[in-house]
Amino acid sequence: MTSKKRNAADAFAEARAEQERREKSYRERALKIYPWVCGRCGREFSGKKLRELTVHHRDHNHDNNPPDGSNWELLCLYCHENEHSRDLEAEWYDGPTPGSGQKPFSTHQPFAGLDKLLKGGK
Repeated sequence: MTSKKRNAADAFAEARAEQERREKSYRERALKIYPWVCGRCGREFSGKKLRELTVHHRDHNHDNNPPDGSNWELLCLYCHENEHSRDLEAEWYDGPTPGSGQKPFSTHQPFAGLDKLLKGGK
């Protein structure tokens, strides 16, 4: 393995470990603060099923982890996926609408020059 590949692999492994550490810490805090219930569908979780309960960041910033948990909500895997797919769909539909860049079909301007006629000019 070349030096560049090794450095990239080390950097990736380090970033992944940092992400897992950060996730573990805020997930554990969220599970202590909130009841083990999905905030959308209301499903209750316990035991082995608790791993299906995820922490959703309301502002979508995974580094914003206030101690009071005000940026979090617990969502089941399905509701969490739905939440993020809704954002992607909204971005998709916010784009330009078909035909928005087209010129108008009619080029006739019935009031062109009306201001000159009203002012008495020709």
